Amino acid sequence: MALFVMIIRKMAQNKWLVISLFLGMLMSVALVSTMPIYSEAILSRMLVKDLEEQQTASKQYPAIHYTKLGFVVEKPEKRRQVIAELNRFMKEEAAPGFAIPVKELTTEYQTKAFELEIEGKPVEVGEKKPTTTLMAMSGLNDHIKLKDGRLASDQPVDGVYEVMVTQKALIEYNFVLGQVIKLDDDKLNLHFKIKPVGVFEKKQDDDLYFRAPDLSNVSRAFVVNDKLFDKEFLAGGKAPILASSWFFVLDYSKMELSTIDNFINTDKLIQDKAKSMVQEYQLDYWVPAMKTIETYFERSEHLYKLMWSLNVPVLIMLGFYMFMVSNLIVDRQKNEIAVLRSRGAARWQIVLAFAVEGLIISGAALAIGPFLGMALAQALGTSNGFLEFVQRSSMNVHLNSKAYAYGGIAAAVSFGMMLIPVLLATRTSIVGHKQQLARMTKTPLWHKMFLDVLLLGVSIYGLYEFRSRLKDVTSLGLNADDLQIGSLQFVIPALFIVGSGLLLLRLYPYLLSLIYYIGRKWWAPAWYATLIQVGRSIAQYQFLMVFLIITIATGVFSAGAARTINNNIEERIRYAAGADISLNSVWQSDATPISASSGPTMAFAQTKTTETASAIKIIHYLEPPFDPYRNLPGVEEAAKVFVNDSATFTAGESKGFAKLIGIDTYDFGMTSWFKDYLNGYPLYEYMNLMAADPRAVLISRTLADTMKVKQGDTILVGWNEVNEKPFVVYGIVDYFPTFNPNPPLGSVSAADPNAKDGKPMLIVGHLSRIQMQLALEPYQVWLKMKPGFSTTQLYEGIEKSKLSVIDIVNSKENLVLAKRDPFLMALNGILTLGFLISIIITFFGFLLYWMLSLKGRTLQNGIMRAIGLSLRQLLGMLALEQLLTSGVAIMIGAIVGNVTGRLFVPNFQIAFNPSTLVPPFRVVFAQIDFVRLYIIVGIMLLLGLGILGYMLSRIRIHQALKLGED
Repeated sequence: MALFVMIIRKMAQNKWLVISLFLGMLMSVALVSTMPIYSEAILSRMLVKDLEEQQTASKQYPAIHYTKLGFVVEKPEKRRQVIAELNRFMKEEAAPGFAIPVKELTTEYQTKAFELEIEGKPVEVGEKKPTTTLMAMSGLNDHIKLKDGRLASDQPVDGVYEVMVTQKALIEYNFVLGQVIKLDDDKLNLHFKIKPVGVFEKKQDDDLYFRAPDLSNVSRAFVVNDKLFDKEFLAGGKAPILASSWFFVLDYSKMELSTIDNFINTDKLIQDKAKSMVQEYQLDYWVPAMKTIETYFERSEHLYKLMWSLNVPVLIMLGFYMFMVSNLIVDRQKNEIAVLRSRGAARWQIVLAFAVEGLIISGAALAIGPFLGMALAQALGTSNGFLEFVQRSSMNVHLNSKAYAYGGIAAAVSFGMMLIPVLLATRTSIVGHKQQLARMTKTPLWHKMFLDVLLLGVSIYGLYEFRSRLKDVTSLGLNADDLQIGSLQFVIPALFIVGSGLLLLRLYPYLLSLIYYIGRKWWAPAWYATLIQVGRSIAQYQFLMVFLIITIATGVFSAGAARTINNNIEERIRYAAGADISLNSVWQSDATPISASSGPTMAFAQTKTTETASAIKIIHYLEPPFDPYRNLPGVEEAAKVFVNDSATFTAGESKGFAKLIGIDTYDFGMTSWFKDYLNGYPLYEYMNLMAADPRAVLISRTLADTMKVKQGDTILVGWNEVNEKPFVVYGIVDYFPTFNPNPPLGSVSAADPNAKDGKPMLIVGHLSRIQMQLALEPYQVWLKMKPGFSTTQLYEGIEKSKLSVIDIVNSKENLVLAKRDPFLMALNGILTLGFLISIIITFFGFLLYWMLSLKGRTLQNGIMRAIGLSLRQLLGMLALEQLLTSGVAIMIGAIVGNVTGRLFVPNFQIAFNPSTLVPPFRVVFAQIDFVRLYIIVGIMLLLGLGILGYMLSRIRIHQALKLGED
């Protein structure tokens, strides 16, 4: 107890250091625990969004689970037992097992087929009787409305079973309500009567109760009241049950990462249970959401990789912060530790005292950290971009076991980081401690071991390995999974930051000596003293400088990564569309009419399938007016763009297929979206080059390299229905709006990377020549919109102008959807968190170090005042010292962060399929991010200098000198 009280008192005496250490541990535990909390929340949102997209695309509710068990050889008693057990299992085990709300659970029964005969309607000799089945669905009456008649009774009426039918059954079997129908099975000697009393339909069109929205599963059956069916057919055995099915409708909006395993396990459990109940069976099984869930696992794996690669530098920064603070705490108590050692205290006793202190701090951090992490995850859910937050529905975040497990690991590592300086300090006696105080120029251990060179070597090797694999993946059209990223790739940016910072610090003393040497005859006394102080005691500033370098570099790296990812996603969307708006319209032609939803491309495909080798029908089109598009609201420029994805060409003796684009050079140049850095020259120069000759074409570099075509060569271009005509190659381009030069995924074999079929090719020619020399066919209309245009007004203008538009690609809407994508939200949230933590930790670490440093030099500052230096001169010395240490470290951190970003941010392509990234991944640093960073750092330095200046002004000379005597 006495030891515990002593530890508490010691913590109270060093309260600011303890608070700073607690802050570092708390931020570490919170950040690490945020990862599983935020991952689960964002992945849950991602899954729900994926299921919503599946529902939109397929027009089918995805979260349904349908199991139908057909009996083959089981006896009636066995069938009843199986159905009863499966009914119990589905309600009591399967329904709760999904771990998400069950909207509907429908049980459906179907008897064997019976021959049908309507009383009063004679059957002609030799005529085959129609067959039908009896069905029952649990809870059916709550989901239907009657078109005619009434609901069927739940009791036999004079030995006749009342049933209900659909309008289709009424017409197909040709009977009227109230007629008695006999059902017979002579083999089984089964004979009974039914009477249709009502015609029903769905009460609501969007009712999920019905597994077949068009009621096709009951359209030819007679539906018995479910209570009557249970009593007479299940329990009473009036007729053999052919099949029984169970239809779950689940609320996928409540599906979370933690419930996926429950869903999958319950799905497997249902199948195993159904199979185990009978010897021979026919199992019908349908779970639409399972395909999306399988794809979701792949996306979640990519997100996990990316989260770790983004968080590792921040974690290393926090670890270094805790080590620095722990080292400062131990430095202040080294004299006490040395005295205890000289008086017989064992090392383990001293370490135990610090360990108890560390357990108290880390325990408090572990208790609070996960809750702070949950709050951080909640805030990150509102991110709309880097350092951008919007009002958005909050994510469903909650603590889980992984959060505490991750937090526990972070607290344990923090505890270990705290004890390292203690273990080192307990090795020194009082004599050794005094010797160390007199030898402040001791060379750091990392300097002796060339740790900076080692870290740089490892990081550069990791970068080279990644770039080599990435090049192969892009050229072969492989998936991101084929990169086979090792765990080293998550660490190498942090290793490069630390290694570069240490290397520059190794060179810094020489730069400092050069500055001192150049101005040694002109320095003022205060500046001279500062240069001497920094130059001779550079070792004591190493921790602070390395810390500032790591934190600033991490912040710059996070900012660069965020801007790069957001910018590349935006550029990819705009490049794929080609312009702000791209649309297709209906052209009048003499082709066989097809549905408008098929579009021009579908028209070509259908026409080709009906052609024969002996007679090819040429379709003639009538071009619609183009001016109405120019006059639409918000339109600034408009262009005609003809696209044929399967044009043929002949270059010398070689033939091939290419994407043919026909343009009007001026309109296209004014309308299209394109970055000039993608090719050797700006796009307008290529347009001017083509404008000089109507025969001129641009070709892709893939075509030029594969077919050995160069500028000035003549190539023949056409397509299946059109004879080839000559064109002259005027230019070769790497990229062109909407053209992806990378092979499609899986199109090139790794065994044959030079296969020509896997390399897309492009030909760009004049639209006027294509229309006159080849054929007039439908083209796309590209629109460049005025800044701030309204999508609603544009669509209203299209409707008002009565333009027959069948397809629209709106880049603005796609950008909005991209920002709402949970994957991008996760990236922006993590990078924003890393940047903010870097700034906060930088401020606290900077202020703490200088406050302790100033307190440790109270005697020196008092002597300076005593020999005649004014407070203003002393403040100048302090400002210069900060500039030569903190200022230089911040400058190095900004440089290192910039270089690290340009080298390693392209590694984040692992989050996407590199083959689909067009334009290619380009590192972007926004000036606004640097402005924010420099403003924050500037405020931090000024605030810190103000606080330190205030502390200097409070120093009393006589107290400082008295302290020296003591």
